[in-house]
Amino acid sequence: MSIWDKLAAATADLSIASFLHSDQKQNRPFDDAVPFTVGMIALAAKMAKADGVITKDEVFAFKKAFKVSDLEMKQAAHVFNLAKQDVGGYEACAEELVTVFKGDRKMLEYVLEGVFHIARADGVVHPKEEEFLRQVAKCFGFTDVEFTFMKARHTLAHERNPYDVLGVKPSVSNEELSSRYRRLVAENQPDELTMRGMPKEFVLIATEKVAAIDESYKAIAKERGN
Repeated sequence: MSIWDKLAAATADLSIASFLHSDQKQNRPFDDAVPFTVGMIALAAKMAKADGVITKDEVFAFKKAFKVSDLEMKQAAHVFNLAKQDVGGYEACAEELVTVFKGDRKMLEYVLEGVFHIARADGVVHPKEEEFLRQVAKCFGFTDVEFTFMKARHTLAHERNPYDVLGVKPSVSNEELSSRYRRLVAENQPDELTMRGMPKEFVLIATEKVAAIDESYKAIAKERGN
């Protein structure tokens, strides 16, 4: 069964929050793919709703970001619609995800990276979208500094600060820089995403993240004459 078939079955009769809560409460067996996908799409829908006036088609943004088919979009659009109709705010959705993933910061980071990916589908993360993402990050337990690192990886290549992408200060030594780079690459390989049960459709998140890390490291090395 594909992630889209699972998604259709999981959200057939439930709201976003009640779906996540009921699976957690009843301890029904499921992999991380469904709550990850539901949570990411739901937060993206609430991000669009938070602006007051939706200036772009958020469903189209999701389709563009992850290159899914028209048929698969039927399931994704259903989740978007449920999230927009749900009276609960993004805080409730974020808290449910923290509970479902038992505070696993890596899983929560993947969700946030996914929403960033959707926000950037039109080429740039707008100020209201950035503020929304910052507040979700706080709900997930990430600090402002950690959020700055995530934001840097989703900034246009010619505008990003390579030190922020790697999460280091300009005063970092070459040895520490190399060590940090190797660790980030190892921790964010696309295979690692798959091993955690994430849908293959979303391997783009890890692929683009590693590319940003690699480009930033090379930029600093060139700047230092290494």
